[in-house]
Amino acid sequence: MPKYISAAAVVRPAGRAYDGGMAGPERHDESAASVVFAGNGGPSVLPVDVAGNLAARAERSSEEGPWASGGMRLLAQAGILGRFIPTDCGGSAADEPTLIATLEAIAATCLTTALAVSQWAAAVRIIATADAAVRENLLPALTRGDQFTTVGISQLTTSRQHLGRPVLVASRAGDGWELDGLCPWVTGADACDTIVTGAATSDGRQLFFVVPTAGAGVAIDPPLEMLALSGSRTAVVRFAAVAPAHVIEPPERNAARTGGLSTSALALGAARAAVGIVAGEAARRDALEPIAAGLERELIELEARLQQAARDGIEPDDRDTLRGDANDLVLRAAQAALTASKGAGFVKGHPTERLVRESLFFLVWSCPQSVTTARLCELAGVS
Repeated sequence: MPKYISAAAVVRPAGRAYDGGMAGPERHDESAASVVFAGNGGPSVLPVDVAGNLAARAERSSEEGPWASGGMRLLAQAGILGRFIPTDCGGSAADEPTLIATLEAIAATCLTTALAVSQWAAAVRIIATADAAVRENLLPALTRGDQFTTVGISQLTTSRQHLGRPVLVASRAGDGWELDGLCPWVTGADACDTIVTGAATSDGRQLFFVVPTAGAGVAIDPPLEMLALSGSRTAVVRFAAVAPAHVIEPPERNAARTGGLSTSALALGAARAAVGIVAGEAARRDALEPIAAGLERELIELEARLQQAARDGIEPDDRDTLRGDANDLVLRAAQAALTASKGAGFVKGHPTERLVRESLFFLVWSCPQSVTTARLCELAGVS
């Protein structure tokens, strides 16, 4: 039986510790992985060997993407991706708490991979609401990792909403549909076989469409060079008279929205990695023990709230509050890790400097307006 780690466990590359000074930081061995147990009693969701392999691929995944590094295929072969897929299409259909814990555990190991999985899972969730023929055509191959998909629906939720007009439009073309416009943010666009996107129709509806990335009229811009997570290969995708392969009319419960639990799960996973660095420093410096313990207590409390929300459901306002609290913690934990790591953590290549950059991602990724406004007021000292 394989050993598992929980979402509360931190998997990080093993190697010689930095000495904390600016001069001569020692090189980490990215080929090995150690498991640090935080012990909050969360669900055991990620086999230790899988987590170790993801950690060994983390550097390449952060630069080239988890598709090129093999991280996504590894998760498919280990049955992790299958948890998100119904049993009638080859998956294992794990419950929502397990799925959320899975995303958090992956994020604690490699945030770039976790982002790719979250976008894959969002696409799969939409495909799973389609009719049987579409499900049977797409989901088994996605379960096995024979093909990969991603989602591009930010234009329906947060991105470019200020323009007052749809940036991606679906028009009738004979018996089918035609897409024109763009998706501003698509993770893994040039690494995936299909994109599940959403567009507005002339009668005010929103429909989902499955579009092959190699299809006629699809143009993928070069991946964006970002402050962090450039390995996610996020890009603008443009559509010119594109005929989608499949159309999915969303049920009300599946309408595009922002600020789901998966974003909070990734934030807490990233926080878990940062807390792990503080804990590692505290093992050598007694003065840091209360700092590590305080961050750990807060993280455990937020993980419990997240699991309760996944199990019992959560009201939109409470969901946004949870996201805001997760954002706040990941930002503080990353800065605590940098402070504890001293000057060495400021050197490119140290795990801490990447965690600090990655923590800023949560300020802009699918962030509900209430959370954004609260953060801006806090930064400006406005009550």
